[in-house]
Amino acid sequence: MTETGTTRPGTTERGTLDKAAAENFPVAPFFLPKDWRTDLMAVYGFARLVDDIGDGDLAPGGADARLLGVEPEEAEDRLVLLDAFEADLHRVFSGEPRHPLLRRLQPTVRRRSLTPEPFLGLIAANRQDQLVTRYETYDDLLAYCELSANPVGRLVLAVTGTSTPERNRLSDAICTALQIVEHLQDVAEDLGSDRIYLPAEDMKRFHVQEADLATKTAGASVRALVAYEAQRARELLNEGAPLVGSVHGRLKLLLAGFVAGGRAALRAISAAEHDVLPGPPKPGKLQLLREVGVTLRGEG
Repeated sequence: MTETGTTRPGTTERGTLDKAAAENFPVAPFFLPKDWRTDLMAVYGFARLVDDIGDGDLAPGGADARLLGVEPEEAEDRLVLLDAFEADLHRVFSGEPRHPLLRRLQPTVRRRSLTPEPFLGLIAANRQDQLVTRYETYDDLLAYCELSANPVGRLVLAVTGTSTPERNRLSDAICTALQIVEHLQDVAEDLGSDRIYLPAEDMKRFHVQEADLATKTAGASVRALVAYEAQRARELLNEGAPLVGSVHGRLKLLLAGFVAGGRAALRAISAAEHDVLPGPPKPGKLQLLREVGVTLRGEG
C-alpha cells in the first residue's frame, strides 16, 4: 500500500480483510445483499485493524504506522498507534482519512448515517487492553464488553437499518455473551499475553490461582470456574435470542448464526468437560448447523 492508497498484492489492507475467513462467526456471508456485505466488510476492516493494533499483530514493515502518520521510532507503541488511529477515525466524519481501510469505511458511514460512538468504543477497548490486564468483578468485565463487543452488534443493526432501543439491548446481551465465550476459549492464549478475563472474585470463589491457568490441562477448580462463566454466557445468549425473531429474511439467518455460534461453542466447551487449557474447544459444522436450526425455531 502506498501513501496514496494504491492497493498492491499483499498489502496491509488486503491482509486485514483476509482474516475475515478465520473468524468464529461469519462476517458478511454470501446470502446477504451485496450492499450489506460491502458495508459489513468495511466495518469489519475497521474492527480487525484496531484489534491488530491493540494485540501487536500488524503486518511487518510498519506500513500501517506510516499511513497513520506515526514516526518510525514510535511505530511499536500501541497507545501512540491507537491515538493516531482515533484521529484518523475522526477524519472519516469530517475530512479525508489517511488509512485505506478508513477511506473504505467512509462511504459506509455516509450511506448508513453511522455515528462515531461505536467505533470509538472499539478503540477504547483496545486502549484499555494496554492498561488493564485483570478484572476484579464480573461487572468490571461487563463494562469492558460494552466497549469491546457490544458496538459490533449495534453496527450490524445500523448497517441493516434495523436499530431500535430494544433490539440494541438484545444485541448487547448476545455480543457480551460471545465475548465471554471467546475469553473462555482463549484462557491459555490470553495468559500468554499477560491478560486474564476471568473475574478475580470468581477465581477466588473457586480457589483458582493464576498458576492454575498456566498448566497443560485444567484441574477440577478451573473446570468448575469455566463452567460457571459458561452458564453466565448461556443465560446472556438466551436473553438476547428474541432479537432473531424480531427481524425477517436474510438478517434473521445472520443473527441466528451469531446466537448459534455462541451456543455451539458453549457445547464444545462442555464436551471438553470445561478443560479449555489445551486449546480452544471448537464446534464442528454439523453442531453449528443444528444450533442454527434450533435458534431459528426459537427453541433455544
